[in-house]
Amino acid sequence: MSQASPYSQAFGGAVSRGRWQRAGRAFWRFCRTQPLGAIALMLIVVMLAGALVGPQLAPYDPLATRFDAILQAPSAQHWMGTDNYGRDVFSRIVHGARSALLLGISTALLGAVIGGGIGASSAYFGGAIDDAIQRLNDVLLSIPLIVAALVVVAVLGRREVAGVDVNLMAAITLPYIPVMARVMRSAALSVRTLPYIDAARALGFSHARIIAHHMLPNLMSPWLVMVSAFTAQTILLEASLSFLGVGVHEPTPAWGLMLSGVSVEVFMTAPWVILFPGLAISVTVFAFSLLGDALRDALDPRNRH
Repeated sequence: MSQASPYSQAFGGAVSRGRWQRAGRAFWRFCRTQPLGAIALMLIVVMLAGALVGPQLAPYDPLATRFDAILQAPSAQHWMGTDNYGRDVFSRIVHGARSALLLGISTALLGAVIGGGIGASSAYFGGAIDDAIQRLNDVLLSIPLIVAALVVVAVLGRREVAGVDVNLMAAITLPYIPVMARVMRSAALSVRTLPYIDAARALGFSHARIIAHHMLPNLMSPWLVMVSAFTAQTILLEASLSFLGVGVHEPTPAWGLMLSGVSVEVFMTAPWVILFPGLAISVTVFAFSLLGDALRDALDPRNRH
């Protein structure tokens, strides 16, 4: 069995170190030029860490009901009070972060990957294929996101795989595919006419290879911005569906679900029951939106000096 020479190993290590150094410099430049984006990124990292390890650190079982502790105000024992079933609000918010971020990030990535591929392919092929895809996009974009998601949930029903409602993921993902396809098509139209695309065609590369290896890598800037924006929107859409009773269902802790079962009387006497879940949704959506704006400014070539 042949072994790599010391020269190739040293060269490969130097290339790897060079990539990490460039990535580090790019990260610090982003923090320096986009301080609000850096704060949003740190907040998102903290929330992800809380979603991963927070359930082990939560002081109470989020499903345990205590009828002797119904609607207790925030205190040293219950930091965010208890709900109308005596469940600890803080523990439910910590556990709810897992479902919110899991669904939000995974559906945003899935919709962005599928929509990005469709949009780049539409711009690359053009002609009748492009016209057909864009007319279908026009029809899908005319349907409000929440209505499209409700229709998908109503048609598909519920189907859980490994504790995850895959039909709910589909309901959140599908409305964002035409949006991503439209954005990526606009960006890809300026890329497909570049000389290296013509050179790849002349060399006989397949259409799939040209799109995947030559077009999509040059569309990463708008793609990253849209992923961040989509994550904020999908988290909000998941909370809306759960609030309407067609998303995450009891007894699973979910931020939107925590808001749905609160009556006006409960809100007037115990506002913390909806204040803290609503604040969790608002802060998360704001963080991802702020990160998307910062990425857009940082990746804009006109802002580079």
